[in-house]
Amino acid sequence: MNVGNGRLFETERGKGRIIYRVFAATVLVSVVWIWVYRATLVAAASGRWFWIGSFAAELWFGLYWMLTQSVRWNPTHRRTFKQKLTQRFGNELPRVDVFVCTADPVIEPPMMVVSTVLSVMAYDYPPEKLSVYLSDDGGSELTFYALTQAAIFSKHWLPYCRNYKVEPLSPVAYFKSAATPRDHTKHRQDFIVIQRLFEDMKNRIEQVTNIGRVPKKLRLEHQGFLEWDSFTSPRDHAAIVQILLDHDEDTEGHSLPKLVYMAREKRPDHFHNFKAGAMNALIRVSSMISNGPIILNVDCDMYSNSSDTIKDALCFFLDEEKGHEIAFVQYPQCFENITKNEVYGGSLRVLREVDFHGLDGIDGPLYVGTGCFHRRDILSGKSFGSSSDQGSKLTDWKSEKDTHCNHRETENLQILASCTFESDTEWGKEIGLKYGCPVEDVITGLSIHGRGWKSVFYNPKRNAFLGVAATTLDQTLVQHKRWSEGDLMILISKYSPAWYGLGRVHPGLLMGYMMYCLWATSSLPTIYYTIVPSLCLLNDVQLFPQVSSIWFLPYAYIIISITAYNYLEFLRCGGTTRGWWNDRRIWLYKRTSSYLFALLDTILGSDLSFVISSKVTDTDVHERYEKEMMEFGVSSPLLIAVAIQSIINMICFLGFAIKSMLMDTRTREAYYETMAIHIVLCFVLVLLNVPLYLGLFVRRDKGKIPSDVTVKSIFLALFFCTIFTVL
Repeated sequence: MNVGNGRLFETERGKGRIIYRVFAATVLVSVVWIWVYRATLVAAASGRWFWIGSFAAELWFGLYWMLTQSVRWNPTHRRTFKQKLTQRFGNELPRVDVFVCTADPVIEPPMMVVSTVLSVMAYDYPPEKLSVYLSDDGGSELTFYALTQAAIFSKHWLPYCRNYKVEPLSPVAYFKSAATPRDHTKHRQDFIVIQRLFEDMKNRIEQVTNIGRVPKKLRLEHQGFLEWDSFTSPRDHAAIVQILLDHDEDTEGHSLPKLVYMAREKRPDHFHNFKAGAMNALIRVSSMISNGPIILNVDCDMYSNSSDTIKDALCFFLDEEKGHEIAFVQYPQCFENITKNEVYGGSLRVLREVDFHGLDGIDGPLYVGTGCFHRRDILSGKSFGSSSDQGSKLTDWKSEKDTHCNHRETENLQILASCTFESDTEWGKEIGLKYGCPVEDVITGLSIHGRGWKSVFYNPKRNAFLGVAATTLDQTLVQHKRWSEGDLMILISKYSPAWYGLGRVHPGLLMGYMMYCLWATSSLPTIYYTIVPSLCLLNDVQLFPQVSSIWFLPYAYIIISITAYNYLEFLRCGGTTRGWWNDRRIWLYKRTSSYLFALLDTILGSDLSFVISSKVTDTDVHERYEKEMMEFGVSSPLLIAVAIQSIINMICFLGFAIKSMLMDTRTREAYYETMAIHIVLCFVLVLLNVPLYLGLFVRRDKGKIPSDVTVKSIFLALFFCTIFTVL
């Protein structure tokens, strides 16, 4: 074997960095100029408390903007050399264990789950070095039945993928887009056969899913169903570990990846961390079966879209110069159901194309919980620079062959998946994923960075993984509430980037973590700026300098330059003009509802349970989503908060319009000059809220805003407007 020299990946710095730094400097000057304006004139200002509030909000916005520069200062892009990897290591590539996590067969349909499993089984990688584990935290016999059917189908699907270089690797996604080959070749015949086998499997799984149980006749097909004879409920059952494929042969005589089902033990009196607990149980169980030194974890809806993903990731881990520093390789979260104009801003476009490339230039991105390759030893608590750290040396990736477990050994595996095994141990603390935080992925990644390791963000031209984005406003707001709540918990924990890792983690990376940890606290200045200037417009209270004042210049520059930059950045990332406008709307809604309630829940100590996003969409909801109509049809405090601010802005703008019509020309011109910034802010907010006004007052479909939300929001908005006027 020719090991040879040469890098397995190359790094390229982003273009236009100097131009951006000049632009950022001009923005910084304007920000300081505004601070000076507020500090200088605060004593003489009318409406002094409103003025102080504006000063505090602008101080926060300026400081937060400085944090965001950490991800724009030094963007980095990567390119891998997979051919060199194959030439250098041949058949001595490391084993890879793939973890897929699911929890509820109702909101995460078994057919979707096994399609993801089949996609990660079909990688262009030696199957004898690949093991796939499905963690079913719901312990559902429906999911287990679906996996048994997928195991049978894989003996046909994997040869088909190998022979015809199939992409995407998910059969559901493939048959949704692929057309039957026209020519009368073997490919056409094979396509027809594999499609029929897929439809048969799909029908069997969906029939069982629809009746909600596995009939007795079907239970006899696999002895693994005996485990459900003592099954009590999804929250009260013994651990289940079943090896469905042990490198069996496919229809062409090639080895198949190992396939393992696991449902960790659940007891009513024991606290269960969903994602972190499932991952930690998989780490323990897999160490006794395959013990792959590389672990890939994916969400059950995040199927593999590229056959080269594993080899791309290994180019980083096995690089002779930098591989020993790298703890994990994070791929971007991409979604297959995003509409053209991204009505809920669900593509995370700027985060994927800007933020994470920027973090990659300062020691690496955050761990986001899916689409991530880890080194097993580092997940087990290893620190960089320890005496045993040899990182990328080839001998470190060699280990014993896979274990073939007998019945007694399977019982031992069930002990590892029990809820008591990790009691009084370091699991969930110093080993594995961290417990006690809704964003266990982010805090785990931060702790890894704090132990001296680096990470890599790889964003290939062909998306490595594709998942399912939120299709309603409520799903979007709830999801961001959990994220911001968890990030805020990190900020006040011992792992806070404000002090954790100082001297060990790049300062820019700590700033990047802070940027996300401060999402929730950003709600207060945003709400202030969203509501108070509009109320001041209604009541003729001047908060901003008039147009003829020199102090007007920094405000005008900030408004125009930042807006233009955000717009151009969004377009550069592949978005549309309307998509950018939708993204601005969702930005506003998240900050005035999701982030606010995340802050309140953290302060009040509310239950921070893990909320699983539903992957099932009703037909009428899906149709409205495809038409890019906002779906409001759920009554919730989050929606009420959004509706209140929108109605306040509407009332204030209508009040301004009526007043201005009653003024004479000279008075109106003077009024416009004095209140120009108030008028612009209020007008833009009204425009952003047009879809919400339609949901409140015009629409009659099921996706409109519920009547109780409309009544409560109008009453509270009028109440706040009245109180402000009285004060």
